[in-house]
Amino acid sequence: MSALLPRPQRLSDTVARQLESLIRDEGMAPGARLPTEKVLCERLGVSRAVVREAVSRLKAEGSVETRQGLGAFVAASPGQGSFRLVRGGKASLAEVEEIFEIRCVVEAGAAELAARRRSAADLSRLAAALSRMDRALDGAPDGAQADDAFHVAIAAATGNTQLERFLAFVGRQFSETRAPTWDAGGLRSGRAAEAQAEHRRIFSAIEAGDAEAARAAARAHLVAAARRLGLTGLAAAFP
Repeated sequence: MSALLPRPQRLSDTVARQLESLIRDEGMAPGARLPTEKVLCERLGVSRAVVREAVSRLKAEGSVETRQGLGAFVAASPGQGSFRLVRGGKASLAEVEEIFEIRCVVEAGAAELAARRRSAADLSRLAAALSRMDRALDGAPDGAQADDAFHVAIAAATGNTQLERFLAFVGRQFSETRAPTWDAGGLRSGRAAEAQAEHRRIFSAIEAGDAEAARAAARAHLVAAARRLGLTGLAAAFP
């Protein structure tokens, strides 16, 4: 299973990590100015476009700040602008196990709360995501995106806007763990069909307002999803 999550490393990701190392290794204090684009291009052997994309990534993460006409500077509180589950490159098996543990804690609790608070509109949104996944079972290309939408819709059904924002924010990273379910291999092997059956059990519990069953169904889904990817630790952690 070493090929799990085959996310290719983009050049801008590599440069962003190199810039982080530069800031750290050279002891650049908050407010210090980074070298100019021209200097960075020469030093790292990449184009201006790559440098700009790397700086934009670090800006989004809160590591650097940019000032119009002046360049990029080390942020006042580096690294506190955002949070990423995996810092560049392909996730290791240990990191994937940890991501699934986070999902189990967050998504099982969200399903429980959604069952207590869901509205008719929430149920319609969940049903729409289920329908998209049904179509994906028949060959439509957006199964992983519909899977993402289903889980974010559960968070929305809790009525807790911060929880919905959190799951939407990390949804792209969670999506990396969902992609193998909906790719060609997942469809052929039956992984996608199994996952969809589990989604329907979660939906049924939320629709019925059964909070305990919703939590159990969400947890069972995540344990099964981890098992389908060859990860066995979650079953022990959440028996």
